[in-house]
Amino acid sequence: MFDALSDRLESAWKKLRGQDKISQSNIQDALREVRRALLEADVNLQVVKDFISEVETKAQGAEVIAGVRPDQQFIKIVHDELVQVMGEENVPLAEVEGKTTVVLMAGLQGTGKTTATAKLALHLRKLNRSCLLVATDVYRPAAIDQLITLGKQIDVPVFEMGSDADPVEIARQGVERARAEGINTVIVDTAGRLQIDQDMMAELARIKSTIAPDETLLVVDSMTGQEAANLTRTFHDQIGITGAILTKMDGDSRGGAALSVRQISGAPIKFIGVGEKVEALQPFYPDRMASRILGMGDVLTLVEKAQEEIDLADAEKMQEKILSAKFDFTDFLKQLRLMKNMGSLGGIMKLIPGMGKLSDDQLKQGETQLKRCEAMINSMTMQERRDPDLLASSPSRRRRIASGSGYRESDVSKLVGDFQKMRSLMQQMGQGNFPGMPGMFGGGMGNPLAAGGNGPAPGWRGYPGGAAPAKKKKKEKKKKGFGTL
Repeated sequence: MFDALSDRLESAWKKLRGQDKISQSNIQDALREVRRALLEADVNLQVVKDFISEVETKAQGAEVIAGVRPDQQFIKIVHDELVQVMGEENVPLAEVEGKTTVVLMAGLQGTGKTTATAKLALHLRKLNRSCLLVATDVYRPAAIDQLITLGKQIDVPVFEMGSDADPVEIARQGVERARAEGINTVIVDTAGRLQIDQDMMAELARIKSTIAPDETLLVVDSMTGQEAANLTRTFHDQIGITGAILTKMDGDSRGGAALSVRQISGAPIKFIGVGEKVEALQPFYPDRMASRILGMGDVLTLVEKAQEEIDLADAEKMQEKILSAKFDFTDFLKQLRLMKNMGSLGGIMKLIPGMGKLSDDQLKQGETQLKRCEAMINSMTMQERRDPDLLASSPSRRRRIASGSGYRESDVSKLVGDFQKMRSLMQQMGQGNFPGMPGMFGGGMGNPLAAGGNGPAPGWRGYPGGAAPAKKKKKEKKKKGFGTL
């Protein structure tokens, strides 16, 4: 997501490096790169024109703060304008106190509307809101069955009357059922078409007037770029929507939809779909998205992901184990699996400031090393997992584990050796010492940038490009990579 846009914008910052201050002359090249980056990302042309005009005006009137380079200040101006374009702040889903909240889902076929309906229900369930799904798509084969299957997967009931009933009547009875049972939120999944037509709009209008929804959300495929914004505007003008859900944001989306929808349609983006799994729905925060686009990461989203997976009591126990050097392979395996639940390694790394520039090869190498570790740990006995020292002193045990996992004895020896060093260093860190830590996964995953030899990660000082690296001493010793999970 946004990789091409981020790369293009980074070339814009380079135009200002080495400059003493921002001026009319030296920002023109940078603005030209920003304009090109936005157009290649399929952002609406009028949005691009307005964006460049605002950035130019603000950049020329900006006073350069002492200690901040012109390129860093220009990035801050672009960041703030991106936030402005995307809506400034998150717009949460409505919740009507004391009565059932009704949400109407709309969209074309193929946008992931039915899946987004289930994702939204799961998201609300995590917020302790009870839900009922209503299946009114009687036209698409197996649409009702798909929603029922998803409902069972997330443990949310589905109201349906078969494929022969009138969609308006299904919606009406579904909402009445939810109100009668005191359900907090009812989500009505409607039929889509391959393109906008009058029959579709008329049916949507009838359903909307019948159930009077508190929210009307349009599900839009972000892969369609600026056309997503035009589609949102059309629905908004004809039906009246309260927000949009952008799906497939984890794919090859160039970013045009996210940057165009609010400005063109006037409707806020409320959620984004970031994967095929039913858990892969996130509230849309313009400031966080701007940070991701500019390669600054998104630590808040990473923390929220971790909070969903990590139990506070377990975290405290783990901390005690680490500080007392009792962290073992069982704990390590648990951490690996927790990280898997948070998403792919690539997805997690993109949320960490400076790590968004890791190459696909480096990420694949990291994924491979994690799988190797898991396979070798799974071949250990429970006693060996609890006491790694047994493996350090027993070649026969290491050979058995190597044979069981399909790797070499030297691989097992390296895992055990690195684990013992890591455990020792964790204890020292708990005592206030911060020595350099060896790479746990070889091949650069200890320091994810080590394999590529790229040096300090971009954005080390908060923005892409960061501060200029310090001059190296003539005989500077090579530092060890810092890294554990």
